[in-house]
Amino acid sequence: MPKTFTLSFVLIFNVFCCTLDAQQESTFSQFMYNKLAYNPGYAGNTESPVLTIHDRHQWIGFDGALNAQRIAYSQSAMNRRVGLGGALARMEIGITRTLTFEASYAYRIAFRRGYLGLGLQASIRQFAQDWSDDRLKAPQIGQDPAVPAGNLNKFFPNFGVGIFYSGYRFYAGLAVPRLFPNNIDFSEDENFSKEVQHFNGMAGIDFRPAEDVKLTPQILMRYVSGAPFDADINLTAVFKERLYTGLTYRTGGDGP
Repeated sequence: MPKTFTLSFVLIFNVFCCTLDAQQESTFSQFMYNKLAYNPGYAGNTESPVLTIHDRHQWIGFDGALNAQRIAYSQSAMNRRVGLGGALARMEIGITRTLTFEASYAYRIAFRRGYLGLGLQASIRQFAQDWSDDRLKAPQIGQDPAVPAGNLNKFFPNFGVGIFYSGYRFYAGLAVPRLFPNNIDFSEDENFSKEVQHFNGMAGIDFRPAEDVKLTPQILMRYVSGAPFDADINLTAVFKERLYTGLTYRTGGDGP
């Protein structure tokens, strides 16, 4: 049987802020095409290898505005009993830049009408801040111990877990991509800033109101301690397996 290779390219321009207080992970609007970013148990879920590229820009025209890119690859192996995935992500805002590499493995258990993926993820992240940037206007940088100086960066590893079930016209998953609260302060004497656990849940179901029409309502839910609950609710419509369209509504981010 000939192998099929799928390339998915999504170019996204966001003009409104979609990141919640205390969230540290990038948020992309088209989550249904980027499930591996939220759940390592999704690795190898598709029949063919998939390469996905995302590019996100916010507040276009503002100096130091947020921009993020992500390239991810996923495929199944060993007669679909194993899923393998990897991703390289970059995010920059102001003087802060993060670069993250992720490797995902999923052990896939076959059921009568689907697969259950038990996923593990290893990641390493570089966190950098350039306090010598000419755009900074803080007085006497370097004399105040609360204001760092120079170009600072540090690396820290982490691990995550996820579970993802994909069956006949239905999928659901739950994951914690980063388990350990790494210290991301540049001062070794302080420990105010940490990586926090992000809990991601998602689900979707297909309906066939007509022979050539498929409707898929789906939801991505995100929870971070200290931040409001956040969710993306999407309805995707596919006509004759050729035309794709949909609507997404995002809720959360402005609650108590």
